[in-house]
Amino acid sequence: MSDRVVTEDFVPDDVIPRGTLPPMRYRDLPEPQPIHKLIGPGIILVGLALGSGEYIIWPYITYRSGFVFFWACLLGVTTQYFLNMEITRWTLATGESAITGFCRLARTWAWIFLALNIIPWMLPAWASGAAELLRWLIWGFADSKTDPAAAQTVKIFAIAGLWICGAVLTMGPVVYETLERIQLCLVSLVMILVVVLASLVVRSDAIVALVQGTLSFDFPDGNDDLSIVALLGAIAFAGVGGTLNLGQSNYVKDKGFGMGKYIGRITSPITGREEPTSEVGYHFPGTPENMQRWRGWWRAAWVEHFFSFYCTCIVCLVLLTLINYSVFYTPDGELREGMAGYTNNLEFIWREAVEIGKLTPLGNTATVLFLTAGVAILLTTEIGVLDSISRISTDIVKVNWLLDSARWTESRLYYVFLWGVILVGTMILATGVEAMLLVKSSAAMNGGVMFLYSITLLYMNLRSLPQPLRPSWWRSLILVWSILFFGYFTIWAGWAVTKDLLLGK
Repeated sequence: MSDRVVTEDFVPDDVIPRGTLPPMRYRDLPEPQPIHKLIGPGIILVGLALGSGEYIIWPYITYRSGFVFFWACLLGVTTQYFLNMEITRWTLATGESAITGFCRLARTWAWIFLALNIIPWMLPAWASGAAELLRWLIWGFADSKTDPAAAQTVKIFAIAGLWICGAVLTMGPVVYETLERIQLCLVSLVMILVVVLASLVVRSDAIVALVQGTLSFDFPDGNDDLSIVALLGAIAFAGVGGTLNLGQSNYVKDKGFGMGKYIGRITSPITGREEPTSEVGYHFPGTPENMQRWRGWWRAAWVEHFFSFYCTCIVCLVLLTLINYSVFYTPDGELREGMAGYTNNLEFIWREAVEIGKLTPLGNTATVLFLTAGVAILLTTEIGVLDSISRISTDIVKVNWLLDSARWTESRLYYVFLWGVILVGTMILATGVEAMLLVKSSAAMNGGVMFLYSITLLYMNLRSLPQPLRPSWWRSLILVWSILFFGYFTIWAGWAVTKDLLLGK
């Protein structure tokens, strides 16, 4: 069959309800592409995951309590894999982002998700963390909480890093292609570095401790650093976290998965060539040929995401936490002498880097490599965060309030949000807020966000897609699990915060 648009035929409401947006039009599903041509969206999400949960939060939890909570990490990543595939489902079938699908259900979601997308992520946590590590690389360790000169340097580096991230996203002709190249290069280099360091540092007793901790289904001992709010954030960042998972649909759309081939991409106003875009998606007639293509696209999408995202996340989480445990703990499972007391900031990263240098034949070179990798990871995560929240915010505003505006194209809106968030982040950084506090705050807020959109996603895919394209019963059960999993920790965290407020803590 041809790929022509059947312009005279709208998709009727009994196939896909139009909701609050114009109806879709019919168009044949493109032929599936080979797997090697589809690699990219999962890698971008891995690049986002590396800078938060994998390099900072889960190694920090391992440092504070060993592997007793690692079972939740693995459950979190596994849940996110299936959650991401349900986000992908809507885009494969319609070419629209999941956020646009949510807005078809009710315009109320527009305001809610706009706030949930901007507020948790406007904290420039990763630029701040990268600045801290960069200062250590150049001048050695200094506590920016007690050293005013160090604090000022970190502030300047963080603001500069934030603006460099904005410049990178602005100068690339096609934003998605720029981001994909950066993340492919970064993730490949980090994987090589992590495997090399793990082969030199990790002990067999650390592997045994990881297996035992994963099977324990236990919780860390109560302390202020690992409160339930902090653990909620860690679960959200076991993978990507928050609204950034919704960005998966934008990435598969820009990569040309399924019906996303017909939508168009965001381009730079300086170096790019604006492409025609459609905010309202398309759907395909349910012919045997289209259904065969659908099965091919679905198979290709889950294979790409399984290996690019899920397997890479698991390998990095396991190896980085094993390295951390081998550095800080003795073979008897006790914290090594002199290793206690690194709390509430990134000091433990510095100590880990120094100890890695002592434990490997590479010496100080290993320390420099570990910290340099950290700077690169955190800055590229900041690039990904800025891109994802700008994309999602653009979708929300365009389809709900500016759908018929020729002036406010997707590309123009994208850069308004991008530089608006950078300006807000610059003002936050100017206050000198601690990097680790920013990471924890962002992570905790995004755990609650995942609870809310898991509900919306399940409802949308079961109600708005034709029967043959809906999730199977067991995938629906996994989405129910996602609601219960993130909902349990969200409600528990909310109760803990409320109780502390009532008690005046």
